[in-house]
Amino acid sequence: MRWLTLYARSRQVPASLAAVLVGAVAVWALAGNGDGRSAPLLPVLALAAGATVASVGLGGQDVALDRTAAIRWRLRRTAHVLLIGTVVCAVPLVLRMFGEDLAAAGFLVRDAAGLTGLAAFGAAAFGARYAWTPPIAWLAVSMVTPSPEGLPEEVAGWLLLPPGTPAATWTAVVLAALGTTVYALAGPRR
Repeated sequence: MRWLTLYARSRQVPASLAAVLVGAVAVWALAGNGDGRSAPLLPVLALAAGATVASVGLGGQDVALDRTAAIRWRLRRTAHVLLIGTVVCAVPLVLRMFGEDLAAAGFLVRDAAGLTGLAAFGAAAFGARYAWTPPIAWLAVSMVTPSPEGLPEEVAGWLLLPPGTPAATWTAVVLAALGTTVYALAGPRR
């Protein structure tokens, strides 16, 4: 067996991919025939579901084995986070071709990057088992944040802001870069 196959199995990639697909299809099916552009919550829910189910694979079965293996884990960890972000973003983009356009591509890319970075940070801070907590917590904060009147509200509610909002874009970029870097360097917490 090749190392990539073993790595994918140990990180539960097939199950995570299936869950990402099912979650995105379920959200798009629930959207019905409404105007998706007026309600950005549905695409954000699909992206958050994808990032959280894929975050389970950010840790292996044995963290001690991962730490002692003679493998360059930093490169593999970085690639894994980038792959999660790509898949989480690509699934809704592909679904747009088959049905309703719920969100702009820029919106999906920005939010997928930020949520994946949050999940990677969660794996480094809390372990892969609880890596889902930062994306879900930020989503909850975004849902109750009042309409943005200043920079703090824009940063807190970046997930639901329209594409092209500078504060939302920079928040997503910083979260993606920070989460990926911390996870690549530190790995998942025990």
